[in-house]
Amino acid sequence: MLRAAGLRVTAPRVAVLEAVAAKPHSTADDVAGMVRQTLGSVSTQAVYDVLRACVDAGLIRRIEPAGSSARYETRIADNHHHVVCRNCGRIADVDCVVGESPCLHHTKVDGFEVDEAEIVFWGTCNECRAGGTA
Repeated sequence: MLRAAGLRVTAPRVAVLEAVAAKPHSTADDVAGMVRQTLGSVSTQAVYDVLRACVDAGLIRRIEPAGSSARYETRIADNHHHVVCRNCGRIADVDCVVGESPCLHHTKVDGFEVDEAEIVFWGTCNECRAGGTA
């Protein structure tokens, strides 16, 4: 994947991709912790640099729900959305939204041609509802 994207294959890059694939919607700090378990010592800045390079190369996707740190995932080949728990912050994937609601149909606005929509649903996850923390 790295070579196909024009990136050199390095141990930190491989470890970051593996970490993001293993735990989607991880923060950079989460990824850094997983990479350190694999490689030992690696700087947080190095992890941020790898994440940025992989996002720029189209290997991973960066999402940033309101009030949350940036999160990273490897599910990039489709147009999917996310749902965020208002209580614990857990994030899950939601397949592409379809339907007739007017808000799902875009129009050209002030010279913009819309090519992507980012939709975030908010709610309370099953674990928080079951634990009474909703």
